[in-house]
Amino acid sequence: MDKFDRIFQLHHILAGRRTRIGVPDLQEALGCSRASVYRLISALEDKLYAPILKDELGIRYDPHAKGAYELPGLWFTADELQALLTFQRLVENLEPGLLKDHLAPLEKRLQHLLEHRHLNLNEAFHRIRVLSMVSRPSGQHFRKLAGATLSRRQLNITYHSRTKDEITERVISPQRITHYRDVWYLDAWDHKRKALRTFATDRVTHCVEVDNRAVDISHSALDDHLASSYGIFSGKANKVAVLLFSVERARWVADERWHPEQKGQFLIEDGRYELRIPYRDHRELVMDVLRHGSNVEVVAPAGLREAIRLELQSTLSNYQK
Repeated sequence: MDKFDRIFQLHHILAGRRTRIGVPDLQEALGCSRASVYRLISALEDKLYAPILKDELGIRYDPHAKGAYELPGLWFTADELQALLTFQRLVENLEPGLLKDHLAPLEKRLQHLLEHRHLNLNEAFHRIRVLSMVSRPSGQHFRKLAGATLSRRQLNITYHSRTKDEITERVISPQRITHYRDVWYLDAWDHKRKALRTFATDRVTHCVEVDNRAVDISHSALDDHLASSYGIFSGKANKVAVLLFSVERARWVADERWHPEQKGQFLIEDGRYELRIPYRDHRELVMDVLRHGSNVEVVAPAGLREAIRLELQSTLSNYQK
């Protein structure tokens, strides 16, 4: 822990107390010598103008000082600085350039603070990798979509659907930008259909901001409609898939998070793992089940079991020609 961190910690200790704290207790809390404690107190008082009261019983902040005292300027511990800039690198990897213009002034300030602490941020960057698999580009209108989502403006978009291979024009109120399985999506209120819809950002072929404020849907309503089902497909979950995994595969699946409301248990009789998952649309769930091959069986419902059987039968036919 360097001097900056100890000053920050000393401030945190004093700000959280109403009574005095003695120097021996500060030595233990800060992990430094008596002389170092006094130097930190002097720095906090003389250079940072903290309202410190001192007597033979210890020190504390003056309770009668105007307002609560806070450290001036942008103040982070070394770990917080590294975490913040590493987070920036992760965001840049998700969508290059997305936040670069907005974070540039902050990054310059953070780099200056890091230099004063003799920290090497490049080392952290080189030790962290973000790997993308089967990713798709965010699309030429991603910045407009993200900007309207944050500024709460309506959009007039042209959308090319992959599922139906049709082009439609929509007036939407963007609600959330979602990054899911290396693909960006826009959750929005569709004014013509009067319903929530999810759009792949790379399929938006035209985008113009409308001079109307976006309709706001409550966070709870968005979660209920968009997050209760399985995967990217919206709509409230109305079915529960019961999956049974082999003993070998159970060691992995038991630690995986397929859905926020999933329920899993090891079967006492043979050690297999039973996983129950809420869903509405089975298409994405079928793909995830199939990647486990013969190590999983769909027990219920019958419709999902039949969908898996037909998919496997169709796949097998490709190899019997």
